[in-house]
Amino acid sequence: MKFKTTYTYPFLLLLCPIINSCTEPYILETNTYEEALVVEATITNELKKQEITLTKTSRFEDTAPQTEKGATVFITDNTGTRYDFKEESGKYISTTEFQASPGKEYKLNIDTNDGRSFESTTEKLPTINPMQDVKAVVEKKDSVRGVAIRVSSYDPTNTAKYYRYEYEETYKIIAPNWVSRKIAFNNGSWIFSPNSPDTKTCYSSKKNTTLLLNSTVNLTEDRVNYLLRFISDQNYIISHRYSIFVRQYIENLASYTYYKTLKKISDSGSLLSPTQPGILNGNIQSTNNKNNKIVGYFDIASVSTQRIYFNYADLFPGEFLPPYYTDCHSFCYDPSVPPPDPPKCERADGEVEALAYGQTTFFVDRRFDYGFLFWVNAPCGDCTTFSSNIKPPFWID
Repeated sequence: MKFKTTYTYPFLLLLCPIINSCTEPYILETNTYEEALVVEATITNELKKQEITLTKTSRFEDTAPQTEKGATVFITDNTGTRYDFKEESGKYISTTEFQASPGKEYKLNIDTNDGRSFESTTEKLPTINPMQDVKAVVEKKDSVRGVAIRVSSYDPTNTAKYYRYEYEETYKIIAPNWVSRKIAFNNGSWIFSPNSPDTKTCYSSKKNTTLLLNSTVNLTEDRVNYLLRFISDQNYIISHRYSIFVRQYIENLASYTYYKTLKKISDSGSLLSPTQPGILNGNIQSTNNKNNKIVGYFDIASVSTQRIYFNYADLFPGEFLPPYYTDCHSFCYDPSVPPPDPPKCERADGEVEALAYGQTTFFVDRRFDYGFLFWVNAPCGDCTTFSSNIKPPFWID
């Protein structure tokens, strides 16, 4: 998450009361900046090396989060056990594997390199209630047909109540116009060369970027049927094989309220929204100077995970695949005339196209009608131009 503190909004509103009247781009800069330590710390009941991220609040002009380096980070429990964390690759990783256990109380301590000290309240592990199932079903949402990823869960004790979700989706990409050779224009000549088979199939992964929260507090029973993700049947990411890895966290009321407030701020909908982000107080406070600001929450949560796969043909048998993410129609070029002034030529279907000069690599279509070459945009013939051809270790075809 990226926190920003600014007071530039009223000035911007005076400059541009009507946004469309602004003809010159305005570069947002921070007029007043308050540095605060930003903490992302979720400790779970998984036996693993736990992770904590420490960064600083960002200015508008910052292009990336600034990591808090050189801090001393540790967690203690009510039995006197201390769990130390070591700085590794921009995060703080526990030096040993451990898991949050029922009945224990945990406290986070942070001492920064410049002498600031912070301590959290004591937190306990909430109810442990694993997901029952994750399913992909064909549904309509707002009149759009697609695939609904639904999470189901049930707690017979009716004590879980507060849920948070994360997911990472991975999908297989097959370049629709891949052919066995490609062509490039180099030093006044067209050069044909073999096209590697490794450019035909790729895999892309994305994580959710918004907070996904659900509560059953107003229901008669603690039963979950949560719509985690909806994907249009025209979205190319499900064209072949798709997988989603789901994490379900069970939170206590305080942590759920914190995330719900954070979601309200981050989902305010507009840069110029009246709901402005500021310092959102969590359960971590300074112990040596009340003016030292800190943002974030020390979260102890029970977690369960599940991964599913599906093919487009499984859910939409016999239907055409969704359109590719970019235009893949064939262009026509007469190779007897070099760029930059290629003539127009007529395709077999009668359409007139011109070669867009400036690209370096073209993928030749299978047709060579009338002595002309037919080519497509590079991503249509080489998926590595925007994705990775390395199959993930978890992938199952």
